[in-house]
Amino acid sequence: MEYSFSEKMRNLKPSAIREIFKSLSDPTIISFSGGNPAPETFPIAEISKISADIYASDGAAALQYNISEGYPPLRAALTSRMHDKFSIGSDGDDLIVVSGGAQGIELAAKVLCNEGDAVICEDPTFIGALNAFRTNGAVPVGVPAAGGIRPEALEAAIKAHPEAKMVYLIPNFHNPMGTTMPLETRAAIYDICKRHGIIIFEDNPYGELRFAGEDVPTIKSLDRDDIVIYCSTFSKILSAGMRVGYVLAPAALTQKMVVCKQVEDVHTNTFFQMVCHRYMTEYDLDGHIRDIRALYRHKSKLMLDCLDASMPKEVTYTRPDGGLFIWCTMPDGYTCDGVVKAALDRKVAVVPGTAFNCDETAPSPSFRLNYSMPSDEQIERGVKALSDAVKASL
Repeated sequence: MEYSFSEKMRNLKPSAIREIFKSLSDPTIISFSGGNPAPETFPIAEISKISADIYASDGAAALQYNISEGYPPLRAALTSRMHDKFSIGSDGDDLIVVSGGAQGIELAAKVLCNEGDAVICEDPTFIGALNAFRTNGAVPVGVPAAGGIRPEALEAAIKAHPEAKMVYLIPNFHNPMGTTMPLETRAAIYDICKRHGIIIFEDNPYGELRFAGEDVPTIKSLDRDDIVIYCSTFSKILSAGMRVGYVLAPAALTQKMVVCKQVEDVHTNTFFQMVCHRYMTEYDLDGHIRDIRALYRHKSKLMLDCLDASMPKEVTYTRPDGGLFIWCTMPDGYTCDGVVKAALDRKVAVVPGTAFNCDETAPSPSFRLNYSMPSDEQIERGVKALSDAVKASL
């Protein structure tokens, strides 16, 4: 039978990253392609104890329906942490729990965007966000970015797309570029969006993973005009598989997002919300995050040292102060296609830059590396093989 798909889904492509994962069943392949947190960062012993305690003392509640806004004690603890640690949240804001940060992006697109509306994005940007926008009929409009959109380029994009409803940004340790947006750029972008009446979606899944340099205030901390949606997650600091994220935004927006969430999944998994709350309130979450930072500091330095030692000088790459990714760029006149294939032939998987383009048809000279998952030995061996692939492609 020939199926007739909806207009929204007909041209939607699967995530290139998820497709690459399918090729990794070969245990001899070294994967620099994922965005997973390192398994050794999962506090398994503590979560095991918390889980047993929950089932012993509150098992019925853990297995029951809950309110769509999220488990109230978790929402309260997160609201306090956002205010006390990051100076974000006002009387007009509300915090809701979502099924991973990705759902927060999708709900915002669903609430704000009509068919054909533009969402202005850093180009390149997170493939999951691009697919969320496309699924909801919005059109990603890319503005070239390296360490953040240039304010004058954003202004030009807004003028060219007056139908734009939202600006989507990853200011901290960008996926895929690994860069961090300076404070003056954040402030300029905020002022532009305020003047044009456009919502900013600040996606910050990696913000707590800084292992070098000084923290930069979030855009949400600048928000005095109720124009910023802030989204983060436990995926990178506790467990990716729990799928517990959260959105802090003006209450008028979160109320609409809750209605959409009721249709999608009713509520985020209650048991895992309870686990997150218990870990936050009974264990040393900040100390746990410090341990993760130390691990990623080591892994990032090792990968950069290996790149410095063996990668041809014509290839440039970012030097992140946190997060999970390094962005490599071939010299002018080259695309990433040959390198990605040559690397896979040498048993190394990387993600092509084309996966992150707002324009799906555009070529890319870049590819993304991840250092959180591979072992030290795999990083050393994999970067050498990747460098050989690059040399063969030049």
